[in-house]
Amino acid sequence: MNSFFLKIISGVLLKTKVQKNYVFAGQEAIPSLHDSGYFGRVKDDGLYLRFVEAAYLLFKNKISVSQNGKELDFNAFMEFAALFEDFFELKYIVYKDLKERGYYVQSSAADFRVYPRGGHPGKTAAKSFVFVRSERMPISFSEIIAQINNAQNVRKQFVLAVVDEESDITYYDVKRADAYSKFEGEMTESFDLENAPHKAVLYKERVILSGKNVASVLHDSAFFGKIMDDERILLSFVEALYLSEKGILKLYDMEEKELTREAFIDQASRVDPEFMKKYIIYNELKERHFVPKTGFKFGTHFRVYQKIEAGKIPHSEFLLHVISPDFEFKLPTTSGAIRLANSVRKRMIYAADIGSKREYIEFERIKM
Repeated sequence: MNSFFLKIISGVLLKTKVQKNYVFAGQEAIPSLHDSGYFGRVKDDGLYLRFVEAAYLLFKNKISVSQNGKELDFNAFMEFAALFEDFFELKYIVYKDLKERGYYVQSSAADFRVYPRGGHPGKTAAKSFVFVRSERMPISFSEIIAQINNAQNVRKQFVLAVVDEESDITYYDVKRADAYSKFEGEMTESFDLENAPHKAVLYKERVILSGKNVASVLHDSAFFGKIMDDERILLSFVEALYLSEKGILKLYDMEEKELTREAFIDQASRVDPEFMKKYIIYNELKERHFVPKTGFKFGTHFRVYQKIEAGKIPHSEFLLHVISPDFEFKLPTTSGAIRLANSVRKRMIYAADIGSKREYIEFERIKM
């Protein structure tokens, strides 16, 4: 335990101790620091300042700090605090930025609790939990879910603050895609097809369905596949399996042998190891009345439409990338995907099948 002396600029000298990442000040500090600026936490024996608060107050010349009779300047205190608290410099960068934007900020389990403009502790509830991360530090899907759950349980916004190599900060609102709006499409499928199921043949990487009427109906009414010519349509693996499960077509190999569901999945998975992972999400998106199509041009698995009308292809609503429950987000890559989605006026959503349900997580770049 290290003894400190913390002096408020007003001249009051307070004996302090550093304990569990706190700077402890006496009761004399409460009016000057807590009551006017909501710094620290008040307990029976005085005021407890987190290191990041003490560093900010030292930077603003509101306090001075001495150790063993020697006054510490800002750099010395930063170095000391960084020995006790992991990634302290990153937390300070974000804390200072939020304070200079006019927010009241308090430390919490999720790094910071931020109050809405015009609000403050004791008057209003906090609006956001801010979680600080370096661009070099991956963050797991399970950790994201845990942070979202923590925020949702107390009706708070979860904000991920990413500090890049040049110490610039990018803020992301991270939430379940259906947290604040209805996550449902508007597409109602109705196929007026005779003689269903129709024969479709699995080639190496495509399924080809023949028949002028069936090809045009599937493409024009529900945007399935891509028209090959007047009588044929090219279907992706996920589309073919979905349509076969709906009884619209039967699947065959190139030797005219009918494929069971399991045989088709086996062959499709040999070509695309992620096939079933993608199909589970594709199928649920269809059940939610969306229209998913490949997102290859955007570097994702799907681009997703709310609804398709005959002959009219609207702007897609969002991009969706399918991930595994053990997935780790590499933040430079994630940042690029979000920026691309935003640049083409789309939302960026990540989806994972966790067995009992599917999770849809949306990242949105925001300004604080």
